[in-house]
Amino acid sequence: MPSKKQTFNKICKDIKSIKIQGATNVAKQGFRAYKLFPTQTSKKKLLSLRPTEPMLFNLIYKHKDKTYKQVSEEIKQSQDTINKETYKLIKNNSVIFTHCHSSSVTKALAYAKEKGKKFEVYHTETRPLFQGRKTARDLKKAKINATMFPDSGAQIALTKSQDTKKANLVLLGADAILKEGVINKIGSGMFSGIAKKNKIPVYILSNSLKYYPKKIKIEERGFDEVWDTEKKIKIKNPAFELIKRKQIKGIISDLGNLSYSKFLIKVKN
Repeated sequence: MPSKKQTFNKICKDIKSIKIQGATNVAKQGFRAYKLFPTQTSKKKLLSLRPTEPMLFNLIYKHKDKTYKQVSEEIKQSQDTINKETYKLIKNNSVIFTHCHSSSVTKALAYAKEKGKKFEVYHTETRPLFQGRKTARDLKKAKINATMFPDSGAQIALTKSQDTKKANLVLLGADAILKEGVINKIGSGMFSGIAKKNKIPVYILSNSLKYYPKKIKIEERGFDEVWDTEKKIKIKNPAFELIKRKQIKGIISDLGNLSYSKFLIKVKN
């Protein structure tokens, strides 16, 4: 059996390398690691791994006296509420678009499928780390009819073309919820802009613990994720971008299905 130190180091390594991915999973496993060594040093290390993940920050600072089991149960209860609210939103025979991998989204879709909703999903492969493949596997496991598109084909996935239907709904996760908008995987703002232009509602599925009242740093990842054999070409690899508040129809969280302004009021109380 690995020691507490080995377990802590492995969690840190897996968060940094995105083996543990998705804001909720990062927060949950990061909190687990913190409870192994609840010190200022471990706190600083964990929060440095993925700087655009305020849910972990909020768990460590606001729920440090709770056990990992208690936090896990609260996250599960939050997801239960998200599932039920999303179920009410989905209409039969609809096409739902999503980007990257969000456990909040895939679990809500699996719940809707289990409860008898009929729909299909268009989703992206999500370069450069292909998180869309995890989405594909989750949807396949839930027996949901899904089609993957390259990121550059997202407009075709969102709008009707020769052999695709127009999406009726966009469901995205969140890494951080700010006053001015939501931070999510790079590409999310662009796709939400296309959806807004084509009158397709965009909803964010997220635990309210991802709300952060201050400015947040956008994580810049290594160039080698984009091209690992070429060292002399300048490459930018931002992991996230802002979805503007005006592009978002609502936020579905443990607080319910709320407009952006009502969410901000409720989350601060």
